[in-house]
Amino acid sequence: IVLCAHTQRTAMNQGKLVFSQLMAFLPLSTFRRCVARHRGDHKVQNFTCMDQFLTMAFAQLTYRESLRDIEINLRAQAKRLYHMGLRCKTVSRNTLANANATRPWQIYADFAQHLIAMARPLYAKDPLAIDLDATVYAFDATTIDLCLSVYPWAPFRANKAAIKLHTLLDLRGAIPTFIHISDGKTHEVNILDQLIIEPGAYYLLDRGYLDFKRLFAIHQSNAFFVTRAKSNTQFKRRYSSPVDRANSNIVCDQTGVLTVFYSSQDYPVTLRRVVVKDETGKRITFLTNNFALKPELIADLYRQRWQVELFFKWIKQHLRIKTFFGTTENAVKTQIWIDGAMPWHLPEDLKHFRALTLDASIVMGRQTFESIGKALPRRRNIVITRNPSWHGEGAVVATSFEQALSLAFPGEVYVIGGGQIYQLALAHADRAVVTEIELEVTGDTYFPELTTTCWEEVAHIKGISSQGLSYRFIDYRRTQS
Repeated sequence: IVLCAHTQRTAMNQGKLVFSQLMAFLPLSTFRRCVARHRGDHKVQNFTCMDQFLTMAFAQLTYRESLRDIEINLRAQAKRLYHMGLRCKTVSRNTLANANATRPWQIYADFAQHLIAMARPLYAKDPLAIDLDATVYAFDATTIDLCLSVYPWAPFRANKAAIKLHTLLDLRGAIPTFIHISDGKTHEVNILDQLIIEPGAYYLLDRGYLDFKRLFAIHQSNAFFVTRAKSNTQFKRRYSSPVDRANSNIVCDQTGVLTVFYSSQDYPVTLRRVVVKDETGKRITFLTNNFALKPELIADLYRQRWQVELFFKWIKQHLRIKTFFGTTENAVKTQIWIDGAMPWHLPEDLKHFRALTLDASIVMGRQTFESIGKALPRRRNIVITRNPSWHGEGAVVATSFEQALSLAFPGEVYVIGGGQIYQLALAHADRAVVTEIELEVTGDTYFPELTTTCWEEVAHIKGISSQGLSYRFIDYRRTQS
């Protein structure tokens, strides 16, 4: 049994606050250029855009609930404001509310786009879940419900308000490359007009984006799309490619044209239709302008669109975009863009974890599985939960640690969290693989302490991450029980 975890390295305090250490990873000189471009500090004397950004970042990282909560918490830290990077003597909720309502949200949008441009090259060589050497994007939108009386600028339904977060996700690294915030009434398909299509790239779209005029624009840009057909889509077959129905889930692979007058005018060239059966026997019809890929790969490609849904689930769980500190359109957009600039993780740790656990069994708690969002491929995912009727796609359910071990593949079994599962596994483990990061971070789940009387370090690898973080991959072996 192997304990697999990452933790922080406790180093000598260098005199920097944790918040300042985190902010040091951001290119704040670029932020100042964004402020100057939009004249964000024009006629501002005390509470600058930098102060606003750092205050909102602090609220995001410390899970503040309201403007009053932010004010009270920072007032208690008044002597540390300067060391946090703030140059104001105090932060009042009225000042922060006014800044959120009036400072251009485009400042923070530009800064977030710069961070995205920095992040994308770090993941450019990451493998996709399918064998395809091309850029693959998934485009979708998620709705964030609001109160109509408080947010009248974001109408959605008769008695309801909402905003939509339209996102184009690069599936290599799950990096958002385009984000547009609209009111709830805006139809998703209209936002396709704002995309700058990348030649040679693949765009995965659900049925809500089935607009043949816009799909033809993607085709004319020498890019590819994969989408699902609606039940009333009229298609005339011109040619059928042979398929192996006995040994695959492919029903047919056809080339043809659209027959409805307006659809044929909007998309006047040939189209490919691939029909597959899912696990329940239901037929799913895909439309694409790519005639080279195998039909199985077309179906697998569309399944990857689900990553954008997992991205939406992740940001709703981890970012403060359900509760807003302001009610104006500018305040809401400002908060979303600032919150989006905060997340960070260690790509090298993910690659190390993948290399360790491929073709092995991994044991985790239910919350850990749900935080990942899906079963990890090429591994037996065993989830321990007290609820025997719980179901997770791709997961094997166990109600005890002993049952989890009995369900594992022969060989090493990796325990990957959370805190209670680590405690259960500690007495059984004979190896611990730990990623140690040199950064002081407050957390709510801790890896059990490994004592030198029971554990011995047998190997370690040092490195500097692409984000500038120092880390070590440490391999411990048990010396005595």
